[in-house]
Amino acid sequence: MANVLDVASYVLKKKGPLTSWKLQKLVYYSQAWSLVWDDAIMFPEKIEAWSNGPVVRRLFDIHRGQYIVSRIPDGHPKNLTPTEKETIDSVIEYYGDKSSQYLSDLTHMEDPWRLAREGIPDDSRSDQEITLESIAEYYGSLEPEEE
Repeated sequence: MANVLDVASYVLKKKGPLTSWKLQKLVYYSQAWSLVWDDAIMFPEKIEAWSNGPVVRRLFDIHRGQYIVSRIPDGHPKNLTPTEKETIDSVIEYYGDKSSQYLSDLTHMEDPWRLAREGIPDDSRSDQEITLESIAEYYGSLEPEEE
C-alpha cells in the first residue's frame, strides 16, 4: 500500500510546487474519492481536523515551516497503482486550479471536518481524527453534479 508521502509526491509531480495548505487538501480529497470511487484506502495515515482544514500529520511533519512545497523526500509515486494515479489525476483536474483558501473553506463546509470538530472552537488546535467512515459516507452521498 502506498503512503501519504507517495500520494503527495505524485501530486507535486503532476502540479509542480504548491502551498502546504493546498497540498494537504489535494491529498485529503484523493483519499476521499478513492474511498468512494475505488472502495479502497489510498494511504493508511490518519487525517486530523485542524483549524485550517484536514491535515495528515505525517505529511505536515515533512513540510513544516514551508509555505511552498516543491518535493517530498521519501515520497515514491511509483508505489501508486494505475487506479490510484487515475483517482489522483481526477482530483487534480477538479480541485487543482482552486486556491488554497477556497479548498480550506470548502472542507470547512463539509460534514467530515465539521463533525470531527464538533464542540471545538474554530481557532483551537485539535488532533481529532476525521474518520474514513465519515469521509466515505459524506462523499459517497453527493450527487454527481455536486462532485
